[in-house]
Amino acid sequence: MTLTALAAAAMVAAALVHSLIGERRLLAPLLAGLEPQDFAVRAARFAWHATAVLMLLCAAAVAWSATPRGLVLLIGGGWLGTGLVNAAYLRLRHPMWLLLAGAGILTIAGAL
Repeated sequence: MTLTALAAAAMVAAALVHSLIGERRLLAPLLAGLEPQDFAVRAARFAWHATAVLMLLCAAAVAWSATPRGLVLLIGGGWLGTGLVNAAYLRLRHPMWLLLAGAGILTIAGAL
C-alpha cells in the first residue's frame, strides 16, 4: 500500500470519527435543550457533517493518481497544519490532532 493510500485511509477514518463520534460526544450535548427544528441547530448539524464530506473529498483527491502533485501537497499541508493547530489550541487534549497531522504527513511524504 502506498503512502498516499494510507493517507487517504487516515482521512476516511478521520471523517468517520468526526461525523459519528463527534456527533454523539460533542455536537449533541452542545445542542441539547434546543428545538430540533431551530435554524441554529440545523445549520450546526449541517456544517458538522459537511466537514466530514470535505474530508472524504480530500481522501479521494489524494488517492486519485491523476491529481496534480501540487494539489496533493497542498492538501497534505492543510491536514498537517490543521492537526498542529488543533494540538496547540486544545493543548493536546483532543486526540484527533494525531490523525489529522498523521494524514498530512503521509500525504506530503507520498507526494514527494
